[in-house]
Amino acid sequence: MLKQLQDLNQSMNVEDVRSKSFIRYGKVLEDFPFQRFEERMARTLIPEVGNEYVPGSAELEEPELKALLERRYYGEMSCQIGYCNGNNSNLGGLEYHKGSEINVAMTDMVLLLGHLNEVEDNSFDTGFLKAFYIPKGTAVEIYQTTLHLAPCKVTADGFKCMVILPEGTNTPLEEEQAGEDPLLYMKNKWLLAHEEHDRFVSNGAHVGIKGPNVFVQFLENEFTQGGRT
Repeated sequence: MLKQLQDLNQSMNVEDVRSKSFIRYGKVLEDFPFQRFEERMARTLIPEVGNEYVPGSAELEEPELKALLERRYYGEMSCQIGYCNGNNSNLGGLEYHKGSEINVAMTDMVLLLGHLNEVEDNSFDTGFLKAFYIPKGTAVEIYQTTLHLAPCKVTADGFKCMVILPEGTNTPLEEEQAGEDPLLYMKNKWLLAHEEHDRFVSNGAHVGIKGPNVFVQFLENEFTQGGRT
């Protein structure tokens, strides 16, 4: 799959998540209990268009499993377990959080990443952007200094990704918080939008991505796992 993606996307260097280049952005979690979540995530669906993001899913946040992740990865701090399923292929924007995010690839996918140190005057140039291929079954910790957003699909049938974050992340801001920081878009979500992302722009997100709205070319074959709405 990686070689096929590299051939389709010769204008960008799609790298394996296990390459040394990924060390700056995060790490692979070799001990993640993938099988304990696989069946639950199989019952989630990929929408026909766009993406669906659920910050916290009751089925994924079964108390024993949630406590396990909080002990193992968040130092017993509260976390939320949700998912992002969809059809995304473009950059669209980049976000960061205070605290690590864990992405679990329930299908093969690509992550487009940058580093907070590359943001100048609230802007990020896509020339710094890196692309990493994440195979199904791989869990990665994305450091809080890493710029990221929704995964990109690698086939026409879309992607599924479990998303774990500090509890309360990506929920609406209190009214008095809004406007204090130009990049603060939701609770614990600082966002730089690309001008071509209509929803972000219309909702007042800071337009801070310089360069093209990077597109990841994908294969036409379909996934065999999961379903659509």
